[in-house]
Amino acid sequence: MGETLIEGLVEGGKASGGPPLGPALGPMGVNINEVIGEINEKTKGFSGIKVPVKIYVDAATKKYRIEVGSPSTSAMILKELGIQTGAKAKDEIVGNITLEQAKKIASAKDASIYGNSLADKVKQVLGTCKSMGVTCENENPKSVIAKISSGEIKV
Repeated sequence: MGETLIEGLVEGGKASGGPPLGPALGPMGVNINEVIGEINEKTKGFSGIKVPVKIYVDAATKKYRIEVGSPSTSAMILKELGIQTGAKAKDEIVGNITLEQAKKIASAKDASIYGNSLADKVKQVLGTCKSMGVTCENENPKSVIAKISSGEIKV
């Protein structure tokens, strides 16, 4: 029969046997508590952030494997700044991120963010900041991106 894929979005380190995972895992015949425990162990570093999780279950053998994805860039920015939501209005500023924080996020998302260099990845993080109403070093992220591109700011 092959593997069945179960996908869900769980808070790092706080998955439970309730929805969305429990009801999907129940009919598969696997030990739900064991699966949830492994997910929580693998996602504990993302505490407070929603993390995509894929569980592949072989119903015949009851074996499973878990893949943990990377949280969204916007979720990581919100967590880094300790805020709940981005800007509602186009000109609203909801927070300020340092270049070091942007580097930290870019490094953490290394495998799931495109770019040939850390500078390229930081520019992508700053692009997300711009759309969320977050400044970088108290400047418009667009101008910081331009300074990185011109070499004025080294990453």
